[in-house]
Amino acid sequence: MFEQAMARIAGRFRRVEPRATARAFLLGLLSGIERKNCWQLAEQAGHARPGPMQRLLRSARWDADAVRDDIRAYVFEHLGADVGVLIVDETGFLKKGAASAGVQRQYTGTAGRIENSQVGVFLTYASSKGRALIDRRLYLPDTAWCQDTQRRTRAGVPDKTQFATKPTLAGQMIAAALDAGIDASCVTGDEAYGQDPVLRALLESRRVGYVLAVACSTRVRINQGRTAVRADAVTDRLPASAWHRQSAGAGAKGPRHYDWAWIEIGADRHRHLLIRRNPGSGELAFYLCWSPRRVPLSGLVKVAGTRWCIEESFQAAKGQVGLDHYQVRHWIAWHRHITLAMLALAFLAALAADATPTRTAQPNRPARSTDPIDLTVPEIRHLFGVLLNPPSTCPHRLLHWSNWRRCHQATARRSHYRRRLRDHSSG
Repeated sequence: MFEQAMARIAGRFRRVEPRATARAFLLGLLSGIERKNCWQLAEQAGHARPGPMQRLLRSARWDADAVRDDIRAYVFEHLGADVGVLIVDETGFLKKGAASAGVQRQYTGTAGRIENSQVGVFLTYASSKGRALIDRRLYLPDTAWCQDTQRRTRAGVPDKTQFATKPTLAGQMIAAALDAGIDASCVTGDEAYGQDPVLRALLESRRVGYVLAVACSTRVRINQGRTAVRADAVTDRLPASAWHRQSAGAGAKGPRHYDWAWIEIGADRHRHLLIRRNPGSGELAFYLCWSPRRVPLSGLVKVAGTRWCIEESFQAAKGQVGLDHYQVRHWIAWHRHITLAMLALAFLAALAADATPTRTAQPNRPARSTDPIDLTVPEIRHLFGVLLNPPSTCPHRLLHWSNWRRCHQATARRSHYRRRLRDHSSG
C-alpha cells in the first residue's frame, strides 16, 4: 500500500532525484525518530548531508497543491462513505522570530493563549471508516504580512496571495473538495466558522448541510421567523420534555452522552438551533443547523459529535508524522512539509481502514470481548517504523552526523557572536 501511495504522486515530480528524496522523506515521517525535520530525516535516510531534504522543501520542482489533490482523492477512495462529513478547524505552530511566513503574536488553541505562531486552517474528511486531513491553508495576517511587501518577498509569499479570513479559507477548501467530487453530507466546525454568514451561505448554495457551533449571544428567529431572540434565551423557554439524552459518539472512555434539544428557526423547516447540555455541569453549547432535506435530531447530534475528529487528526499528525516538526520559514517550504505530512497520515488512515475487520453490529461487544482493539494509527505507525523502516545504527554514520551537527552549530554560533559584536560596536 505504501508503494501504491507513492505511485499515486510520482508524476508530480519532474526528476527522479526529488521523487526518491520524497520517498525517503515519507519513510522518515513514518519512522520512530524523535524529531522529523530535515536534519533527522536525512540521517534516517542514510544521507551524508541534509541538503537533499532541504532542496525538496525549498527549490526542487514539484507541485505541492497537485499532491494535495492526490491526497484528497486517495482519502476519499479509502475512507469514503455515504455519510461522510467535512470538518474545518485551525491549529497553531509555535515559532521563534519574525521571519517565518505568516508568523505573528496571535491566539492559538495549541498554547491556549496569545503566542508567536503561525496558524494553519485545515479540512478533514471523516466517515465511519476513519478520518484524515485533506487540505490546508496558511493564514496570512493582514496588517503584519499582507500589507508588508518586503516581508512577503523575503518569505516567498506569492504576489497573488491576498488577505483572507479563516472562514474564507475554509470556504475555499470546502468548495475545492466539492468540485473535486468529494461526496459529503454535512460540514461542521467551531464558533470561528459558525459565526460567519458568508460561509453558511456558501454551504446552502452548494446544497450541503451544516452543523456549526455559534456563541450563546447569537440571535435566532423563532415562531416561524417572527421573533428574534438570543440563543441562550431559547433555552429558558424549553420544557423538560424537549431534552433528549443521546450520545455524540464514542470517546476514549465510552459513549459521550449529552442532553440535546432542537427548535426550528426561520420560516422553513430545514433550519434549526441545536442545543447541547452537559448532564453533570449544565454547560451549554449552541449550533446553527441547515439541511437541504429533513434530518432527525439523531442525525444532527451525530454530525456535531464528529467535529472532534479533526482534533484527533491534529493530534495524530503532530504526534505521529511530524506535522509541526518543520524548521522552515519559506511559504513554499511550509506547504510542502505540511502536504507530505498529510500524505503520511492519509496512508496510515487508509492502512487502518483496510486492516479493520467487518463485523456485525454488536453494541455490547467492547464490554464483553477479550480481543484486542482494532489497529490504530499510532500502532500502525509504530509497526511500520520498526518492521519496514529500521533505523541506521552504523557507528561510523552516527559519529559522522554528530560531527556534522556540531560543526553546523559552531558556524551558527560564530555568526551570532559576530552580529552581536557588530551591533555593540555600532551602538
